[in-house]
Amino acid sequence: MKTIKYAVAAIALSTLSFGAFAAQSVTAAQAENLNKIGVVSAEGATTLDGLEAKLAEKAQAAGATGYSITSATGNNKLSGTAIIYK
Repeated sequence: MKTIKYAVAAIALSTLSFGAFAAQSVTAAQAENLNKIGVVSAEGATTLDGLEAKLAEKAQAAGATGYSITSATGNNKLSGTAIIYK
């Protein structure tokens, strides 16, 4: 029983700490204080929220701390780009 409690606590803590390092959407004013490190693109999303999640995931994988979406286009399948910052 104790082992299960500790396992659940460890999973919960690792999930919280993982979220702390995720790339965050930034405003133009916030971006002025950050260094541009590149651009990411994503495609195949069915909703704007899904597209944003894909771009955030790619930004995080590239080591970015922030991103700013610059374009989104499409009808049934969306694609878009974002500038990434560190």
